[in-house]
Amino acid sequence: MPVIGVSIAIPDPWGCELQRARLSYGDEQARGIPTHVTVLPPTEVDDAAMDDIHEHLLRAAGSVPPFLLELRGTGTFHPVSPVVFIQVARGIPSCEQLEARVRDGVLARELSFTYHPHVTVAHGLPDDALERAHAELADYHAQFAVDAFSLYVQGEDGVWRPIRRYPLGDASEAFVGCES
Repeated sequence: MPVIGVSIAIPDPWGCELQRARLSYGDEQARGIPTHVTVLPPTEVDDAAMDDIHEHLLRAAGSVPPFLLELRGTGTFHPVSPVVFIQVARGIPSCEQLEARVRDGVLARELSFTYHPHVTVAHGLPDDALERAHAELADYHAQFAVDAFSLYVQGEDGVWRPIRRYPLGDASEAFVGCES
């Protein structure tokens, strides 16, 4: 049974920048996980459900308009979980709306933790590496338009690969309001 995930990809140059930072802290998971904001965490599904999942994700994407996402500063789930992340400073309500629409119907499932949109930059590392990530990225800032999310499948090699992109809202409408 495939393991899928749904996420908002962090576009370049920020995605590559944060992936390089994650690797520099010793987090080798970054080699197989594109930089992202999770919408649906890893979820095992039946192969036969993939057509229904695709239709569900099309509806979910169409129900949420494009939005501005701003990343700013660091946060941590430590000591509950050894994770340092870049905080979502703007766009949280849209991320939450998207997560609720995606994690419904055919993809309904319970979560281990309350949904908290973020970008992981260090996970499962020794405390000194987590502290370094938290300090070095404390002034991090990026802002960009989110106009889609993607469905990912985890390969047998552990690498997450996008298999389909879902445009938000009316795909013919251009997003306005993103500052350069």
